[in-house]
Amino acid sequence: MALVEINFDGIIGPSHNYAGLSLGNLASAANRGMVARPRAAALQGLAKMRHNLGLGLAQGIFLPHPRPNRVWLESLGATVEDAPDSLRPAAFSASAMWAANAATVSPAPDTIDGRCHLTPANLRTMAHRSHEWPATLAQLRLAFADASHFALHNPVPPAFGDEGAANHMRLAPSHDASGVEIFVYGVSGGAFPARQHVEASRAVARLHGLDPARTLFVAQSEEAIAAGAFHNDVVAVANEHVLFAHEQAFADKETFYAALRGLLPEVEILEVPAAAVSLADAIRSYLFNAQLVTLPEGGMALVLPEEARETPSVWAWLEEMIAGNGPIRRLCVVDVRQSMANGGGPACLRLRIVADPATIDPRFLVDEARLDRLAGIVSARWPKRIAPADLLDPELPPAIEEARRGLCEALDLRELL
Repeated sequence: MALVEINFDGIIGPSHNYAGLSLGNLASAANRGMVARPRAAALQGLAKMRHNLGLGLAQGIFLPHPRPNRVWLESLGATVEDAPDSLRPAAFSASAMWAANAATVSPAPDTIDGRCHLTPANLRTMAHRSHEWPATLAQLRLAFADASHFALHNPVPPAFGDEGAANHMRLAPSHDASGVEIFVYGVSGGAFPARQHVEASRAVARLHGLDPARTLFVAQSEEAIAAGAFHNDVVAVANEHVLFAHEQAFADKETFYAALRGLLPEVEILEVPAAAVSLADAIRSYLFNAQLVTLPEGGMALVLPEEARETPSVWAWLEEMIAGNGPIRRLCVVDVRQSMANGGGPACLRLRIVADPATIDPRFLVDEARLDRLAGIVSARWPKRIAPADLLDPELPPAIEEARRGLCEALDLRELL
């Protein structure tokens, strides 16, 4: 069985809007009330996938969730027509596009039964995301239906907040080798909520059958959360044997680094000092919310948002790093401004899954031709703009629903309608 890393990106949905629903997400709050451009957003996301295909990487997709979420509103005694202002924006939320929060994934080499395990995140901390998991689980059940290779779990009960792979890292000599899984949790973030609960992380590790001796639970620093690092992937990212992190990412980095080196002697820790790049600049530019990937020809590349190049301290550090002899040899800049404005960069848009592509439902995998087809559907059906007042327009919900229906039908995924 040939195990490779596949990045599954969330297609940005036709209800993409800037409602500023995510407390602690500085970009989301700063752009609240602005006019969103769903068509441009989705095309940017597809262009990023096309870019990564061009690097020789395997690429998958997840579909937008049904929006507005009529089922969720009905469970609260409301409808799209009479939903109060306190519920309406959450029902329209397109935040499921950030697939890094879809689930936590443990590849087969790490688990006791030799299968890839997936647990959808409950996302219970934020109302607009707490109703995502049923639609996420429905897609996971289709894409990874082969029970001989995959094990799917229900979300951790909502007493404990779980935000998925955005607070999970894996380090290994190679993707197909046994690795060390790292769960990063929050304790306190000052004015902002710490979204990942340690008990949720421990539950996922048990459900996945991970070796306790090769599983680490690491506290995120309060400074990082308070600065706007609402998920660990805003201040750290890992790939194979490389950990790329900000100096202030973890509460007790020395203990963490020592444990990591003891479990994986070949690990390379590439730390960005606060004196060179402040937490504020790192979070504003989403330096660490990049895709750190292994190239087919060897070496690693960092897929970064345009904002990283536009932040002087960040780009200066990156250029100095590339000029050296470190593990990251290539910088790739992509435009995902519509996603960035709502608080999610290149890494937020994808869920990393190590698996044999032949074991996955092919409807969830893409090539250039399929991306062309998806771009055509988006260009024809996605709204060009959504302003805050448009959420009250009775013509918007059926337009959004029809756009998603067209996508499901084009991909032969009518089970998701």
